[in-house]
Amino acid sequence: MAKGKNKDAESRGKPVKHAGKHSRRTETKQYTAKNDKFHTKLAMWDFDHCDPKRCSGKKLERLGLIKNMRVGQKFQGIVVSPNGQGVVCPNDLEVVEQNGVAVVECSWARLDEIPFNKIGGKHERLLPYLVAANQVNYGRPWKLNCVEAIAACLAIVGHVDWAEDLLSNFSWGLAFLEINKELLELYQQCTDSASVKKVEEEWLEKLQEEVRQRKMHNKDEDIWEMGNVNRRYSSDDDDEEEEEEEEEEDGENSEVQYDSLGNIIEREPKYDSLGNIIVNESEEEEEEEEDQVLPESLEGLQIAQ
Repeated sequence: MAKGKNKDAESRGKPVKHAGKHSRRTETKQYTAKNDKFHTKLAMWDFDHCDPKRCSGKKLERLGLIKNMRVGQKFQGIVVSPNGQGVVCPNDLEVVEQNGVAVVECSWARLDEIPFNKIGGKHERLLPYLVAANQVNYGRPWKLNCVEAIAACLAIVGHVDWAEDLLSNFSWGLAFLEINKELLELYQQCTDSASVKKVEEEWLEKLQEEVRQRKMHNKDEDIWEMGNVNRRYSSDDDDEEEEEEEEEEDGENSEVQYDSLGNIIEREPKYDSLGNIIVNESEEEEEEEEDQVLPESLEGLQIAQ
């Protein structure tokens, strides 16, 4: 009877004890398999600051490559965070391989809203100087997004192949490794955080020197484009003299009058009191002054007589 009852129960689809355990074990295995799509564990704390359509972290989550952590949860691997005390270095390779990499998915403009004391982990790190290739901050240093930060960590510890696999999910992804190739190779030759930091400082000094040299070069080009400075000033003086001469000629020509057809109107000559032709008005004025003085002189002559 007992055997028959068990058979009936199984035939009616009623779960038995060992079947329930098996189903839960199967679910757990499937969940773990979903996180095994990548070479190591990837995680993030997502604060929904970014546009879901452009958020690299959310895309990785949709692809099943990264796990979304809750506030209050800690991560055992490398955590790329502004709270890091040192930069990622090749010595972090073992931690990355065993426990993975985690990042904080948030907006650079809203870092003050993140409860960093409730997230993170034992191995919090900063990233050294790198240039972004994402569509939002292309060409801007330090402004890496979620997938770039993870790829940078993987590349620095020596797993460029893992970084390529991750970035290949984005049309622009591999450009990040291309524009930072030389610098990433220098970081890979280091050992600890101090040596990576030294390479970073030397690189920044090199960039500053290049900027200074470029400014000096542009300044020299500007001087040559101006030509002979002394000649430029003398030519300016010549131009001023020419302008003055032209103004004088214009002043003289302005005395000439034209009719409606453009013909020059000949002005009737003016005569002084003695019948002489007056060349210009200034002579006429002088003669008028002499006429005014003449009566006084005549009076003097009459008195003298």
